[in-house]
Amino acid sequence: MAKKKTKLGTHKSIAKKPTRRRLSPVSKKKDKDTISKIDTMGKAVVKSSLNQRDPFVDIPLRTVSNMKYNKRKRILEMGSNSQRRNLFNLNQAKKFMQTMLLANGCKDLIEAQKTLSLRGMYYKCLHTIEGTKEKTFNDQSESDPILEDLEVSMHALREELHIFAKKRGTMVGNITIIDNGDEIDCRRMGTGGYSIPSICEPSVIEFKNCEADFVLHVEKDTVWSRFNEDRFWEIHNCILTEGSGQPPRGVRRLLRRLNIELGLPIYCLLDCDPWGHYIYSVIKQGSISLAFESERMAVPDAKFIGIRAEDYERCALKDDVKIDLNERDITRAKQIAGYPWFIDKKPWQREIQHMLRNGFKMEVESLITKDISYVTETYVPERLDARDFLD
Repeated sequence: MAKKKTKLGTHKSIAKKPTRRRLSPVSKKKDKDTISKIDTMGKAVVKSSLNQRDPFVDIPLRTVSNMKYNKRKRILEMGSNSQRRNLFNLNQAKKFMQTMLLANGCKDLIEAQKTLSLRGMYYKCLHTIEGTKEKTFNDQSESDPILEDLEVSMHALREELHIFAKKRGTMVGNITIIDNGDEIDCRRMGTGGYSIPSICEPSVIEFKNCEADFVLHVEKDTVWSRFNEDRFWEIHNCILTEGSGQPPRGVRRLLRRLNIELGLPIYCLLDCDPWGHYIYSVIKQGSISLAFESERMAVPDAKFIGIRAEDYERCALKDDVKIDLNERDITRAKQIAGYPWFIDKKPWQREIQHMLRNGFKMEVESLITKDISYVTETYVPERLDARDFLD
C-alpha cells in the first residue's frame, strides 16, 4: 500500500520550541550591572551635550608604561593613567562615535540575552553613515580594540558584554564538566578532544567529578595530539590542554579556574624560544595589553617544564633540531629577561642566557628525533618525578 503523501505546509510541526536557558541570579545581577554601566556612560555624554560642553569618555591606557607588576600577588596590574576621547577633536571623533556605537550594540545583546562573536559585533555595528560614503568601521581591526576599551573603561569583562572570540584550544582528561547545562565527560572525547569555549565563566562551565592530580598545558595541538594518542592523561591521571600558540582568554581563564577552584598544579610544556618564554609569562603573570584581566586569568603558580636550553645536551639531541636565533629573537629574549617579574629570578636569567649562548632555539617537536613517544613516555614523566621545572 502506498504511503500517504503529506502536502508541504499542511502538516503540523512536532518540533519542540527551544527553551531559553534560565539565567542564574549571579548572571542576572551581572547583566543588570553592565547595562547600568553602559547607561551611566551614555547619560554622561548626553549631559555634557545638553550643557554645551564637549562630550568625552576616559579610556585607561593599555600600554607598558601604564602597567605595573604586583610582587605580592605576582601578577600584572593596570595603572591609573587614561586618555580622554573627545567628540569635537578631529583626531578622536571617529573613535568616540565608534565607542558609543559598540556600547549600544552590547546593550542590545544583553537585553536580548544573546551573544555575538567579535566578528559578529563588527558586522552588527557596520553601516554607511547616512548622506555620506563613510563607513562606521573600515575593518574588524578597528572594532576589536574599542571593545577592549569598553571592557577596561567600564570594568566589565568581554563576557559580561556578551561578546565571545573564536574558539581556540582543546582539553581532554579525568574531569567531567557541565557546559551550558550539557554534561561532558572529558575522558570520552576521542581524538579531537573538548573544544574550550571563549567564555569559561562559572555561569557557563561547571566542574564535576574531577579525579585529576594536575594539568599539563602544551603549546600546540600537534604536541597535544601525541599526548592524547598515547593516553598520557589516563596513565598519569591528569588533564591535558593546549592553546594553539599563545592561549586565548578562554583557555587562560579555564587554567586559572582549574588551579584556584580545584587546586590543580599547572605545568607548561612550551618551545625553547623567546615566544615560548613569553607564552609562559602570559599564562603566569598575565598579558601587558590585558593587565586589567590578570586577576581572573593569570596563574602565578604555573610551572615551566620545558623544553629548555640544556636539553640539547641533556637529551643528546641532533644538530638537525637547531633553529638559529635571528636578530628579532635575540632582541625579544633580552626584553623578556628585563621584565620585572623575570629580572630577579636567577634560574630564568640562566635559562635565557643559555639559549642566547647556544645561538639556537628548539621546538617541543624536536624530542621526536629521540623517539616518537619520547616526550610522553620519558621527558615529561622524568621532569615531573624530579620536580624539575622553572618557576
